[in-house]
Amino acid sequence: MNKISTNKTILITGSVMGLLAVLLGAFGAHGLEKLVNAEQIDSFTTGVRYQMYHAIMCLILGNMTILSYASKKKIFYLFLGGIILFSGSIYLLVIDEVLGVSLSSIGFITPLGGFLLILGWIFFIISLVKIK
Repeated sequence: MNKISTNKTILITGSVMGLLAVLLGAFGAHGLEKLVNAEQIDSFTTGVRYQMYHAIMCLILGNMTILSYASKKKIFYLFLGGIILFSGSIYLLVIDEVLGVSLSSIGFITPLGGFLLILGWIFFIISLVKIK
């Protein structure tokens, strides 16, 4: 993948993740209230919020010209993996009863996703510090 297509991929992915965050947020606010308890809705909202934060960050990242191509790719993949594992596992854990399946065994994935998000921010900071 070249620099232009990488930026385009980051921007499109950020946009799709932002759209999904809005859709999931609306579902959480209007569709889940009859299906799960308030604590589960709060958890779902946390997943949506972190997804949106990192979707916006991908939009910023895709537009940055000051970072190296390699840094952008690394940060992007850490954020994407973090969104999928952190937010995705929260969504599944909240709606598992609705689906009629026990997914409690995937609970370890949530902190792993959070760790990837943290690593993404650490690499972002390191990349900024390395700018000459």
